[in-house]
Amino acid sequence: MSVSKDQLIDFIYDEARMLDEGRYDEWLALWLKDGHYWMPLDYNQTDPINVTSLMYEDLFMLKLRVERLNGARTFSQKPKSRCHHVIQRPFVDEMDEAAGTFVTKTFMHYVETRLDEQFLLALTARHDLALVDGKLRIANKRVDILNCDAAFRNIQLLP
Repeated sequence: MSVSKDQLIDFIYDEARMLDEGRYDEWLALWLKDGHYWMPLDYNQTDPINVTSLMYEDLFMLKLRVERLNGARTFSQKPKSRCHHVIQRPFVDEMDEAAGTFVTKTFMHYVETRLDEQFLLALTARHDLALVDGKLRIANKRVDILNCDAAFRNIQLLP
């Protein structure tokens, strides 16, 4: 099965919409079992293992995060946080049809709000995607915050 640029771009838009609408279980289903969500702490950071990151979560940790977000007894989420991704049209940087791997880069503004607080992050998301059994899956996602060296409050959701 071949994948078009438009299908890759639609996948990124669909993922952002799932997060905005709080459809976290659907979002988790997009991930490969060995995938990682990485948010580096430093500008141009290359190592998520030996250098501190804001987040470096495997599927197990992402599932725990989603359980917390969906949980009825998560008092830090009463009321629940909400988010909105304002994304530019994603760029498709790599397409290896033979290997079934693809790389996209998306520039966006991410807004998260809860009660009277709202914050805005400017960021770039890189998606490493894989075609598995005819469906696109997230192999890895890297989210670089423009002002990554600033002090942040808790980021509750997932940019």
